Amino acid sequence: MQIAVSGGKGGTGKSTVAVNLAIALKKLGTELTFADLDVEAPNDHLLLGIELTDEEPVNQFMPRFDYSKCTRCRKCAEACEEHAIITLKDGTPFLMPNLCSGCRACEIVCPVPGAILEGQRLIGHTYATPTPHGFTLVTGVLKEGEERSMPLVVAAKKRALKVHRKGVLLIDTAAGTGNVVSKAVEFSDLLIAVTEPTPLGIHDTELILELGRLMGIPTWVVINRADLGERERVYELAKKYDAEVVAEIPYSENIVRSYVSGRPIALTDYPEARIFEELAGKVLSFLGGGE
Repeated sequence: MQIAVSGGKGGTGKSTVAVNLAIALKKLGTELTFADLDVEAPNDHLLLGIELTDEEPVNQFMPRFDYSKCTRCRKCAEACEEHAIITLKDGTPFLMPNLCSGCRACEIVCPVPGAILEGQRLIGHTYATPTPHGFTLVTGVLKEGEERSMPLVVAAKKRALKVHRKGVLLIDTAAGTGNVVSKAVEFSDLLIAVTEPTPLGIHDTELILELGRLMGIPTWVVINRADLGERERVYELAKKYDAEVVAEIPYSENIVRSYVSGRPIALTDYPEARIFEELAGKVLSFLGGGE
């Protein structure tokens, strides 16, 4: 079973919901693996109060040219949709590494075997960290200054699937509705959209609800800071997309304190912990027990 927690805009509390849902599911006896696929700004380990471990590098293909074999035909540059390969007047190719997406189109179209060689560059790392809560956190961390996060999202998700044995794979996605979010959400049995009842929050929530509909994934809505805006508009939007509002989280200083301390509120006896316990129960009911 795969569950994705997402939300159109950043700052809605997506990671807070994902982390506390993971804790609540585990407290109910669910076997799970937790994956933080927000590779540009992963923070689930901070909310869990742990250090990332078991580092693995993620490299991306980058062409190297053997000029002794290159015929200067320019086909590699013509095939490069990213315009990462430029050529001199005589057709000699040069690579601009920061633009290269690693698609291998240049290698495929090159008519001379061995003229384009296998090269690689480091784009980030993945981590598989055992937590004191009984589940493993798989995290992708994009290298600083790297512009392309998709290959790392793919690598981190593959590692999460490799680590995952049984029960629930819970995925925390990046903000927005771009291709990295679509890839993270892909093949999910349930999408939980976290929103806030503000104009921008509601606007971006419609985008994630539309994404869920296009991908054919049942979608729930969690309203964070529900007492600080127009929550009725969120209900109207959810109804429009046949989505169910399953939880409301009020603005809470207790949640803020737990966030800062790195101790999920689901581990406390604060009243707010009950919200995540009930959400976890609904998830297990939806998944038929999570097995």
